[in-house]
Amino acid sequence: MPSRGNAEAAAGILSSHLNGSPPISTPSTERALRGWWFIVFAALLIWCANLDYRKLALSDEGRYSEIPRIMAQSGDWVTPRLNGIKYFEKPPLQYWTTAAAYKVFGEHEWTARIWPAVTGFAGLLLIFVAGARLYGAAAGFYAALVLGSSLLYSGMAHILTLDMGLAFFMAMAMVGVLLGLDARSSAVTQRRWMHVAATGCALAVLSKGLVGIVLPGTAVVLYMLIKRDFGLLRRLHLVTGGLLFFAISAPWFIAVSLANPEFPHFFFIHEHFQRYTSTVHQRYQPWYYFIPILLLGILPWLLTLFDALIAAVKRPRSREFDPTLFLLIWAGFIFAFFSASGSKLPSYILPIFPALALLMGARLAEIKGRTLVWQLLPIALLALAGLYAAQFTERLASAAIPAELYRAQTPWLYAAAATSLVGMFTAMVLSWRGKTHAAIVMCALTGLTTTQLAVTSEDALSPAHSTYHLVKKLPPDLKPDTPFYSVGSYEQTLPFYLRRTVTLVEYQDEMAFGLEHEPQRWIPTIKAFEPIWNAQPYALAVMGPEMYEQLEKSKLPMQLVARDTECVFVRTPPR
Repeated sequence: MPSRGNAEAAAGILSSHLNGSPPISTPSTERALRGWWFIVFAALLIWCANLDYRKLALSDEGRYSEIPRIMAQSGDWVTPRLNGIKYFEKPPLQYWTTAAAYKVFGEHEWTARIWPAVTGFAGLLLIFVAGARLYGAAAGFYAALVLGSSLLYSGMAHILTLDMGLAFFMAMAMVGVLLGLDARSSAVTQRRWMHVAATGCALAVLSKGLVGIVLPGTAVVLYMLIKRDFGLLRRLHLVTGGLLFFAISAPWFIAVSLANPEFPHFFFIHEHFQRYTSTVHQRYQPWYYFIPILLLGILPWLLTLFDALIAAVKRPRSREFDPTLFLLIWAGFIFAFFSASGSKLPSYILPIFPALALLMGARLAEIKGRTLVWQLLPIALLALAGLYAAQFTERLASAAIPAELYRAQTPWLYAAAATSLVGMFTAMVLSWRGKTHAAIVMCALTGLTTTQLAVTSEDALSPAHSTYHLVKKLPPDLKPDTPFYSVGSYEQTLPFYLRRTVTLVEYQDEMAFGLEHEPQRWIPTIKAFEPIWNAQPYALAVMGPEMYEQLEKSKLPMQLVARDTECVFVRTPPR
């Protein structure tokens, strides 16, 4: 493993390769560079190891695997559909990439999750380049290590949601601004990076909506107000950047609006203004909700975060563009923005992690070994507490998640806690002996591996969180045209594993808007459903246990096929 001295030189070579400038190397730095490539390869191997291991689970993974499945199957790349019903809550960029992966590689768990994983890892390379240019090559490398090993970032890169794609493209916008306003660069280089920022904003908008331009734009405005540097307006290349932004982002919005006149009001008013200012999506949390999310999500770098923020605040302010001040404003504003929102989920603050990683990378590039030891000690103690607490996991058992599932998860949790404890202790020893670079690398690989083990442990709970296991119990000769009803509920993972849609009965939820415009795609009441069911020579239905008991009491003819704590599958009785 390269020493800290060679690390700076080797990172400089790597940065030069990525930036396109001719590298200058020596035999020692070339050996160090080989060590760095080994670290990158090991991280990539750990990063991709479990993408296909876990079954798709719960709402988000089911939803965002099914929409692109319909897209790939139907050939309609303009109108997103969930379970065959118009679904306009989010733009289509991730749907497009996932549908393309399905077309090329087939419909698998790993192809469903490939976009978060790829954008998450690409974010590490992006932050390395930015950190290397702004604070030095070693700082860039440490920033990438911090980002890739932080609990929330690395965890969300392996869970199928839209947030990692948004975070990556917002990071692209942030890096474009940082390097586009860097006074050390030529005018041509600055213009190119500002166009990168515009591209990042456009792709962020196509990933998750207007936050992709509102948040980066507001951060830039706040910087100019705080720094009182309005001359930056001339260096933002707003005309050419704006044209590029609209050239990338506008075509889909125009096409989907022409095909679906109801789209603009729902998407821009309901999904943005009402979502932010109200609790319409029933995701209300108190204003301090994201504080513990940040503190847990940045592990194992918790104390390093505070150290880096203090160092960033104390750093002398530059008369030119000040990247440290911009990073502080970026992270602080986005954190405050989502804290004030009426709709909150843990992954919403992901876009602040690249900015925080850059600040921490700059701090780690100059940190002393003994200081790092004391920053890692509480994390080692936390790992020790986790190792002790793992034995009590079974006490979380409930009617929804039986004790035997938690017992199956417990070995994974032991492995995660033990890995964290051993890795932190090793990093502390290395740091105490003055091998700070090796300690930082060890801490990062430990954090990434620990998170991967914890994420992988969720598969033990998949019988309660996924319909995969029940679908395996359905008749093997189930035909695509067999009537299949979802009564009083909708299990998001079901259509993906069935490889087909189901007909909703007395259930709308997030599909209410689509069903309002396509009412023929559902059955609004149980009363209307009963004669349809009775008339079918062979049909299947899925429902919750309560609905099953209700229909049994009403004497609806049903034959049990399979069930678990969450779902009951029935068929029409043989005639």
